[in-house]
Amino acid sequence: MSAQAFSIIIPTWNNLDFLRTCVGSIRQNSAWRHEIVVHVNEGVDGTLQWLQSEGIAFTHSISNIGVCKAFNTALTRASRPVIAFLNDDMYVLPGWDEALLHIMPDTDAWMISATMIEPRHTGNPCVVVADYGSDLTSFREEQLLADYSSLKRADWSGSSWPPVLMPASLWRKAGGLSEEFSPGLYSDPDLAMKVWQAGVRYFRGAGNSLVYHFQCRSTSRIKPNNGRLTFMKKWRMTPSFFYRHYLRMGQPWQGELHSAGPSELRKRLNRLRVGIQTLLQ
Repeated sequence: MSAQAFSIIIPTWNNLDFLRTCVGSIRQNSAWRHEIVVHVNEGVDGTLQWLQSEGIAFTHSISNIGVCKAFNTALTRASRPVIAFLNDDMYVLPGWDEALLHIMPDTDAWMISATMIEPRHTGNPCVVVADYGSDLTSFREEQLLADYSSLKRADWSGSSWPPVLMPASLWRKAGGLSEEFSPGLYSDPDLAMKVWQAGVRYFRGAGNSLVYHFQCRSTSRIKPNNGRLTFMKKWRMTPSFFYRHYLRMGQPWQGELHSAGPSELRKRLNRLRVGIQTLLQ
């Protein structure tokens, strides 16, 4: 077992074709042999049988328990010193893991992300927009493999959503994903905030670690939680304020972030907190 390898956790919910494609890309396009741990929600589509036939570690719930609890359950099976969190509708591209290894600091206090390529523009400043298919039928895999090197970008500040990596010790110190955000919306900024509160200031996105994201969301099949309100009640600021003024999300990488902003930022945060307090009363 290489000390360089990750434990890759993938929650899935009756999405076997995408899961096969995701796992296949990890095996084909990774420089290292990573441990894969899947949490299977329901698994009535043959997912359990396929994982068993492939010798892939998994945990299982007979119903959909949401991404937060699914991730935390699978985390108990992970054995490597670095944990990576991927969605099942992602396809990793060659060199994705080496690029992440290259920017890992020699500490246990960091949170880093690969860069997603998505077929549709959503306003996310960290994403490369390029359409190679929104489902497996339209997926132009060969063309993507021919083009991906030209899609690389500069490293960026901030790290929150999958694919995200942290030391296993930090994942466990943070308590994994907060289950009060179940089934999962806004658990990403909450995780980043917990890590920030733990003293981490190294939040970095690798522009040359690329992962194609089909944007095939399971959220359309569930009743979404009001995660934004939960985040505001918990942290007394909005997720967008945290992303913009703390993590400097999507801005060019300029090194570790600072604990305290300028006085004007602190004034704006205090005004925001007063506004949120009034709203929540």
